[in-house]
Amino acid sequence: MANPPNAAPLPVSHPDSPHTWSDYYDLMAGRPPRETLLRSLSSFDAEAKEAGSERFVGYAVDLGCGEGRDTVELVRRGWRVLAMDGEPEAIARLQSRPELQAAIAEHRLETRVQRFEQLILPADLDLINASFCLPFCPPDQFPALWQALTHALRPGGRMCGQLFGDRDSWAAYDHMTHLTRPQAEALLQPFTIEQFEEEAHPGTTALGEAKFWHIFHWVIRK
Repeated sequence: MANPPNAAPLPVSHPDSPHTWSDYYDLMAGRPPRETLLRSLSSFDAEAKEAGSERFVGYAVDLGCGEGRDTVELVRRGWRVLAMDGEPEAIARLQSRPELQAAIAEHRLETRVQRFEQLILPADLDLINASFCLPFCPPDQFPALWQALTHALRPGGRMCGQLFGDRDSWAAYDHMTHLTRPQAEALLQPFTIEQFEEEAHPGTTALGEAKFWHIFHWVIRK
């Protein structure tokens, strides 16, 4: 089975891997936005239409933004975005994208190189998009990260993304966070769960490495 459509491989998945973040960004270039992000945006738009507006436009953080596949979609829809990633190359690539130059000039797009352990977020966010980045937070730092993310959301705000399950191949890496299904459900339970889907099957990463995928895709509303 091929790499799942939403999957984001770990570029250096073991010490001997020849792959780099540059390889990963090259492969992700031009890919469409994640389905969990699109579902969140559709929910905001549906609420706006009920209130008599055509579309909702808010303020989002794109956490672990990579080369910008989700950031581009948010900007295209008129959102104000803070795009954050721990890799300087990711931010440099995002800043160089032609379709984002107007948003940068108009200060609708801010970028920041920042790792999980130094994370500082604005308050009252409408949306936190966390596509395939949260599993890369070390387990001992994950509770504080999750608390910071959920506190930054305004009431009615949404967060979307992925968590890795305990059967995932990368669960062998102790610097990554993997959860059982009950743990993932308990983490999301205090919120309105608008999507919770489990994916588990053998496959390969986008970089061609064999992997068993165990992923939870989710959208929550505060």
